[in-house]
Amino acid sequence: MISDRGTPKIPARVARIIELLESGGATNVFIVGGFVRDFLLGIESKDVDIEVYGLSYRAIERILSPHFHVGLVGQSFGVIKVDNMIDVALPRRESKVGLGHKGFDVETSPNLAPEEAFSRRDFTINAIGLRRDGSFYDPFDGIGDLERKALRATGPAFKDDPLRVLRGMQFASRFGFTMDAETIALCREVFSEFDTLSAERIFEEWRKWARKSVRPELGLDVLQATGWLAGFPELNALVGCQQNPAWHPEGDVWAHTRNVCIEAAALLRELDPAPTDDERESVMFAALCHDFGKPLTTKLDASGALRSFGHAEAGAPLAVNFLERMKAPKKLQETVSKLVEFHMATQNFPDGVSDRAVRRLAAKLAPANIVLWATLCKADALGCGKVVRKLNRNEEIRFRSEPWLEAARRLAVVNSAPQPLVQGRELIALGYRPSPFFGAILKEAFEAQLEGEFLSREGGVEWLKARLQESSEKNMRAS
Repeated sequence: MISDRGTPKIPARVARIIELLESGGATNVFIVGGFVRDFLLGIESKDVDIEVYGLSYRAIERILSPHFHVGLVGQSFGVIKVDNMIDVALPRRESKVGLGHKGFDVETSPNLAPEEAFSRRDFTINAIGLRRDGSFYDPFDGIGDLERKALRATGPAFKDDPLRVLRGMQFASRFGFTMDAETIALCREVFSEFDTLSAERIFEEWRKWARKSVRPELGLDVLQATGWLAGFPELNALVGCQQNPAWHPEGDVWAHTRNVCIEAAALLRELDPAPTDDERESVMFAALCHDFGKPLTTKLDASGALRSFGHAEAGAPLAVNFLERMKAPKKLQETVSKLVEFHMATQNFPDGVSDRAVRRLAAKLAPANIVLWATLCKADALGCGKVVRKLNRNEEIRFRSEPWLEAARRLAVVNSAPQPLVQGRELIALGYRPSPFFGAILKEAFEAQLEGEFLSREGGVEWLKARLQESSEKNMRAS
């Protein structure tokens, strides 16, 4: 039981701050927000926010400054930064005065009743206060909602900040929660303000979804239930886009994408070594975007079966558009684009894979790599609900990335693209001066390397000599 977790261990620095404030006349001091929620969920958290009642901004500064470094970085919002890491804030009222995430006035009020101050918080699970003695202040039954795995707004003021809908999306995914019906209705009411949100803030919520999801599908369910899926047209187009049931018994492309995100998150948890945050983010966004091309390419073939020829290639620029609108980092856009473009690559090699094909794929995937690609491909296969297929010749085939991974490890291209074995210095050593000719011959040399015509620098130099000799002889004959 969440309520039986015992007394949280409050960091010594935080306990000292609270002790000083209480001794200085504060009527209430609470640790608030994510630290409390995460403790009750059994998640380690280092970010601590403190809310102080009964003291003015200047009084808090006067009490703490002899003992800590105090930064007055948020005076207009009643926030003091202690030792550059702990926010100490006054309770405040917020009045809606305009549209969007920043469309409200803030009034700090040291004597505000705690219940009124807590009512401005987004969800009940974030409206739980922790006292220095380890007891909880829980005016909206946030602890009960943690037990029930329910995502519930504290009240109608939830609508003042439309960004809270996307916070709910990523909270649902991170904690495995479902949003209650009343909160879904509040979210629907504020969809008209979607276009007022900054691209950067939208991306930050998606980034938390990608990096921290345990149940990524629950966040997608929030978007669909609230109508906010319409804010992301590439995703919205997947709903109702039908697939060949012989290959996709799970349903439409949206159902498949939901499944692939589930499988991708599970596979990432199993990777050894563990993926970095950037790698996890790349795979999760690729899982989300991998079939963006299907609504454009799905057609009936001559036999009347649904097919989506070329959907991987068609989806790559759509994935870039999706991420670019949110001002996602360029490297993420490039990585996801490559993973989407080549997620069907195994289908072109029914009889096995060659070293040549592996080297070429590794080169084409950059800045992605074969490990990330294989994770996406496997998630895609598992997301169909049927990993084993029957071909017309009654031969069973399984997901085919393992041979690629084995070959990539042997060829030392599993985590990066092949690097050119011969460069300009080799041409200079052979007596040539730098010129536009260098680029063309080195490009040709790299192509030969990918084809397996040489496997070492020494072999590359011999290839260069032979190629240059051949070129010289051709020029002589031409003259």
